[in-house]
Amino acid sequence: MSYVDGFVVPVPKQNIEAYKAMSRRASEVWMEHGALAFVECIGDDVPYGQLTSFPRAVQATEDEVVVFSWITYRSRAERDAINAKVMADPRLKDMQTDMPFDGKRMIYGGFETFLER
Repeated sequence: MSYVDGFVVPVPKQNIEAYKAMSRRASEVWMEHGALAFVECIGDDVPYGQLTSFPRAVQATEDEVVVFSWITYRSRAERDAINAKVMADPRLKDMQTDMPFDGKRMIYGGFETFLER
């Protein structure tokens, strides 16, 4: 079974194109270092729930859109090794300080897969 890093990010609508450009560059680096898949999805039908929801979880405002993304790896060990290489890759240095979204409100985590079809 594979291992997945998942992310939920509030992105200002005015920064969507910058986010897409950042994601394209990041995906090339992750894939080059061994990730199996790199997926980015822009919220299209993501209502603000009364109790819980994607927008509520990241405190999205009306001028932000929620992005849901994931990166797939063969295993947690490979994910850890790949992420170490990615974080040291000079092509992503500026991304760590010049992000087109509020990184403090990003939700992320690693998940062990138990079912794949």
